[in-house]
Amino acid sequence: MTTIRLTAAQAMVRYLGAQQVELNGAEVAFFAGVWAIFGHGNVAGLGEALYAARDVLPTWRAHNEQAMAHAAVAYAKQMRRRRAMVCTTSIGPGATNMVTAAALAHVNRLPVLLIPGDVFAGRRPDPVLQQVEDFADGTLSANDCFRPVSRYFDRIVRPEQLLAALPRAMAALTDPASCGPVTLAFCQDVQAEAFDWPAVFFRHRVWPIRRQPVDPAEVAVLADRLRAAQAPLIVAGGGVLYAGAQAALADFARRSGVPVAETQGGKGALAWDHPAALGAIGVTGSSAANAAAARADLVIGIGTRLQDFTTGSRALFANPARGLVQVNVAAFDAHKHGAEPVVGDAGAVLEALSAALGDWRAPAAWTAKGTVAMAEWNTAADAVMAPSNVERPSDAQVIGAVQRALDEDAVVVCAAGGLPGELHKLWRTRRGGGYHVEYGYSCMGYEIAGGLGVKLAAPGREVVVMVGDGSYLMLNSEIATSVMMGAKLVIVVLDNRGFGCIDRLQRATGGAPFNNLLADTVHETLPDIDFAAHAASLGARSEKVVGVAALEAALARARASERTYVIVIDTDPAIATQAGGAWWDVAVPEVSSREEVRAARAAYEARLIDQRTGD
Repeated sequence: MTTIRLTAAQAMVRYLGAQQVELNGAEVAFFAGVWAIFGHGNVAGLGEALYAARDVLPTWRAHNEQAMAHAAVAYAKQMRRRRAMVCTTSIGPGATNMVTAAALAHVNRLPVLLIPGDVFAGRRPDPVLQQVEDFADGTLSANDCFRPVSRYFDRIVRPEQLLAALPRAMAALTDPASCGPVTLAFCQDVQAEAFDWPAVFFRHRVWPIRRQPVDPAEVAVLADRLRAAQAPLIVAGGGVLYAGAQAALADFARRSGVPVAETQGGKGALAWDHPAALGAIGVTGSSAANAAAARADLVIGIGTRLQDFTTGSRALFANPARGLVQVNVAAFDAHKHGAEPVVGDAGAVLEALSAALGDWRAPAAWTAKGTVAMAEWNTAADAVMAPSNVERPSDAQVIGAVQRALDEDAVVVCAAGGLPGELHKLWRTRRGGGYHVEYGYSCMGYEIAGGLGVKLAAPGREVVVMVGDGSYLMLNSEIATSVMMGAKLVIVVLDNRGFGCIDRLQRATGGAPFNNLLADTVHETLPDIDFAAHAASLGARSEKVVGVAALEAALARARASERTYVIVIDTDPAIATQAGGAWWDVAVPEVSSREEVRAARAAYEARLIDQRTGD
C-alpha cells in the first residue's frame, strides 16, 4: 500500500481539497474556501497546512468568528446546499463564538464544516490557555457546546481517526435529509502529529447530491386526496429551493390550479406574479394566503418544517375537515403535526404527482377565489409601499423604495426584527435566489455577514442588505471584510433607535414600553450614533438620508459605487403593516397588577381555543 507521510492537519486539508460535486454539468470543489481566525489552537497546525494549500483551498481572514460562520452558512444557502465552506478557529472564545452560527445552520438544515481547535489530547500542558475545565469529566472541553447544534460531531484525538471522521462529515454535509453543520474539534497537538496515510485516501472524489425517490404508494394516496379536495393549498418551503424544484412547482400549479403559499424559506419558489401565487403565509403572511389557509380542506406542505410562524401557532389551518400531507426529504419533518407523510425529493414528488393526476384540475371556483384575493392583496401592498415625503418612513415604505431601485436580478438579505416580516409580506421576488432571509433562527447579526456570503456565491448579482440599527450594532465587522475582499454590498440601515419590533410586541401583550427603544431604557445618556461615519471608518462609502425620495437617489449612487456602500435612514418604530398576518402564540402573564396585561391575557386565552394541539 502506497502511503504519504503528513501531519494530521495537512492530511485534513488535502482531503478537503479533493472533494468534488457536480454543479451545472461540471465538477467543482465542494468546499469553496476556508474562513480562518488563527490563534494558538490552530495557527501552527492548520495554519501551516492551509498556507501550503492556498492555491487549491483559499483561506480568507474575517474579523469575527460568528460572522465568518454566518457568511459560510449564507453561501451554502445561496448555493442551494450544492457547495459549502469551512471555518476554523482557535480553542476557547474563538470556538464558542461559532456556536450561534452552528445553531443557525442546524435549524435551517444548511451545510458548514466547523473546525475549532481543541485541548491537547496528550494533556501534557493541561490545562492550556483558554481551556474550559469540567470538575467531574476530564474529557469535556468548550467544544462540547457544539454537540446539540451539529449534525455530526467528532473530536480528533488521534491522526488516524480522520480516516473515518472526514468521510462521515462529507456524508452528512451532502445528504439532503441529514444536511447540517458538522463539527470536527481538532486537538491542537494532534494537528501537528505525523502519520503514514494511504494515498488512496486523497483521491479525487465526486459526491452525488442524492435525489431521494418517492414511494409510489405514498404518491397514489396524495393523488387520491387531491382528487377529493374542494379547497387544496400547497405550502412551499425551503425544500423546494434546495431540490431545485421551482420549475416543477410552477408547472404543477399552473396546470392544476392549486394555489401556492410560501414560507420564509420557500419565498421565491414561485415568481410573485405567477397565477397560482398567494404570497407569504402565516404570522407574516398575506391576506390572500392566510384566507386560503383558513378555508383549505387539504394542506400540502412541500419542503417545510411547519414552524409556528407558518402555521399561526397551529391555529391558521382552521377548517375542521382539514387534511394535512407533508412532502419532505426528511422523515423527521414529514411526520410533523400528524401529517400523512410523503418522503422524497420535492421535484421527484411533483413529477410523480403530475403523472398520477394527468389533466386533473382543482375546482375552478377555488382557484378563482385565490386570484381575486391576490389582486386585493397586491393593491393593499402597493398602498403601504407607496412613496411618502415623511421624514421617518415606515419599514414598508423603505422596502418599496429599495424594490423600485433594483432590477430583477438583485438579492435582498435580511434576518431578524420587524424587517423579515415586512419583507415576507411585501417583497416581490422576480427571479430565483432573489430573496435571502434567515428566519429559521431569526438571528440578529446575520445580515451583513450573510450578505457577504451571498455575494461570494453570486458575485454577478447586486446584493442589498436590509438591517435595523439594533442588529447592525450587534455585528457589523464584516463590512471591513467585504471591502478587503472587493465583495461589494449595498447596505440599508433602518434606524428606529432601538428594538422596534420587540417594542411593538411588548405593547401588544400589555407590557409597558421598557428596555427596547433607547428612549425607554434606564440609561441617562442616549447615544446619537452616526452609523454612516462608523461604516466609513470600516472602509465603506456611506451617507445618511432623510425620507424616501432621498433614499431612492442614494440607492442609485450606491449601485454605481465600486465599493460596499452603506445608506442610513431614520424610520418610525411604531408602524408595521397591518394588512395580512395571523395570530402568534406569545404567552401573556396570568397575573399582573397592570390592567393592560390582564386584558391582553383575556384576549390570549380566547385565542388558545383555536389551536389544534392533538395533531
